[in-house]
Amino acid sequence: MEYLAIISFAISTCVTPGPNNAMIMTSGLNYGIRRSLPHYTGICLGFPAMVIAVGLGMAQLFEQVPILQVILKVAGAGYLSYLAWKIATAPVSQLNKIQGKPFSFVQAAAFQWVNPKAWVLAIGATVTYTVISNSYLLQVLTIALIFLVFGSPCIMLWLLFGTSLKTILKNPSNVRIFNVSMALLLMGSLIPVFMDLYKQLVS
Repeated sequence: MEYLAIISFAISTCVTPGPNNAMIMTSGLNYGIRRSLPHYTGICLGFPAMVIAVGLGMAQLFEQVPILQVILKVAGAGYLSYLAWKIATAPVSQLNKIQGKPFSFVQAAAFQWVNPKAWVLAIGATVTYTVISNSYLLQVLTIALIFLVFGSPCIMLWLLFGTSLKTILKNPSNVRIFNVSMALLLMGSLIPVFMDLYKQLVS
């Protein structure tokens, strides 16, 4: 296996903006590091688990029944749009009187299955960096481990960045602006998904 290539792929994809990073940064601002740790852990463990599941059969299922992937994209894009709306319209109070609650571990892990970017990365990684052989399972497990080891610090950077903004965004109105900006970033990450769905509909 090309370990350096997989590591580079994992770091570059995990550190760039996307639904997970936008939401964990928002959680860091609104709830702090400690309360956001279950959300963070759910991402860090949930995505590698998804890589394993995809590598062991989901990708082949999509090849056999392409409509399932379209249904997943529609459901995922719809759910993420709903989350963006919830982030943008969430009630804002003083940071020491936060309303609501962050994602739990299970919610964050389950979220990977409706995250279009996670699907693209999981399928792309297993298709690109594995070869069918007796060691296929080991290859898939190695890719998942690489995402866990090298992706987790990248996601933590977004959580720390969100938490550091507390000292800047002490005014609730500034928190509102930040949340709306993160909602727009989340919707922006869905543009490729919407474009792909549109192409599939008109083709």
